[in-house]
Amino acid sequence: MKKLALALFTMTLVLNSCKNETKTDTSKLEENKSLSTQNDIEIIPISHATMVLNYEDHTIYADPTGGGKAFEGQKTPTIILITDIHGDHLNIDTLKELDLKNSLIVAPQAVIDKFPEDFKPMFRALNNGQSAVVKDIPIEAIPMYNLPEDDTSRHPKGRGNGYIVTLGEERVYISGDTEDIPEMRNLKNIDKAFVCMNLPYTMTVDSAASAVLDFKPKQVYPFHYRGKGGLSDVARFKTLVNKGNPDIEVVQLDWYPKR
Repeated sequence: MKKLALALFTMTLVLNSCKNETKTDTSKLEENKSLSTQNDIEIIPISHATMVLNYEDHTIYADPTGGGKAFEGQKTPTIILITDIHGDHLNIDTLKELDLKNSLIVAPQAVIDKFPEDFKPMFRALNNGQSAVVKDIPIEAIPMYNLPEDDTSRHPKGRGNGYIVTLGEERVYISGDTEDIPEMRNLKNIDKAFVCMNLPYTMTVDSAASAVLDFKPKQVYPFHYRGKGGLSDVARFKTLVNKGNPDIEVVQLDWYPKR
């Protein structure tokens, strides 16, 4: 009996040890190829600022770049969001390679003005502060710009858009190329936030974390974090955010896959 009791005690220790070893370490950033959330929003990172959002019968391409090949295997878009005129956001050659026959392009007027006259798809102009329901999806255009506001700004206020897209019960914020502007810090009720952080074009990791701690999204996805100095330190971003507010979940997707 003593031997049996000792064996059972040893087995219990081993099982408990295995349970402890298999717990997920949430302190580490996990780079995922795609992510399906509890509310059936599928997030597919393509590269840098480019992504696909699938929700029910809707497929949204945000800043599609990389040529048609980058979207092989993806559903055809119903809505395309374009934030700004620069080549990592507006790529007309890529758009020409995509099937856009059932698509509506949502963009600020400065972007629409860049398209050739023979471009066929339909446009819906939205400028800062405007909103519309596009194919049953509520979309709000949010300012995005550099600080300080002066003549040297690469992203002047009023030209480009960030967006808030409402998918079901979730409000999804896409920052565009911006710094930690008051319009970002004052956002309310954001469920998912895609926040840029690359120098010298947008903001530092510290500024991005500070802004996120102000508007308190439920989840934040660092993206658009490749700058002149390479990739920004998104692990530090996670540390800063979780130190300031452990209730904000930082989700790292694979924005810069090795090809």
